[in-house]
Amino acid sequence: MKTARGHKKQGKIFVISGPSGSGKTTLLNKLTQDREISKLLIKSRSLTTRPRRCQERDGKDYFFVSPDEFSRLLKAKKILEWTRYLGYYYGTPREHVEARLKKGGHIGFCLDLKGAAILKKIYPQNTVTVFVLPPSLETLKARIEGRSKSTDKKEVAQRLKLAARELSAAPGFDYCILNNNLQVALKELKEIILTHIGS
Repeated sequence: MKTARGHKKQGKIFVISGPSGSGKTTLLNKLTQDREISKLLIKSRSLTTRPRRCQERDGKDYFFVSPDEFSRLLKAKKILEWTRYLGYYYGTPREHVEARLKKGGHIGFCLDLKGAAILKKIYPQNTVTVFVLPPSLETLKARIEGRSKSTDKKEVAQRLKLAARELSAAPGFDYCILNNNLQVALKELKEIILTHIGS
């Protein structure tokens, strides 16, 4: 897309945040499978040091790396933003993001509060933040417990405690979406993205 002066318009960053179990990853995954959106938006793939879950594929869901490799990339300033969550590291590859934006492409992210704030600070004109709200903490607990039989009670308790803190940050986001009905939430997210891509 060109501007009136002939310069290529930079792409947009859409950061989807919310507590574990809110449905943010499911929403972004389904959105990037939408025929209209898939032509405009790609999902950013994060680096992570956590073990791969049985249904995940390296290079598709995440780039799974060792703690040593993550540390090396961080020291080389090849990671745009990073966080430590439940003992594992997650980060966004810098080169991939900057190349996409310069070409006018749009990127969707699933990030925690820290990551969302960092991208908003680095790219204030490009970044749109969306917080996904669960219907209730009870629903959130059921979703977390249902995600994996290997999730022990201690980890569930940690995730719920963190979720309560994260929910208090929702008003600071550009948009909030209640994920009580997946299709309704998906429609709202799609409308937000199309509105900003068209602006």
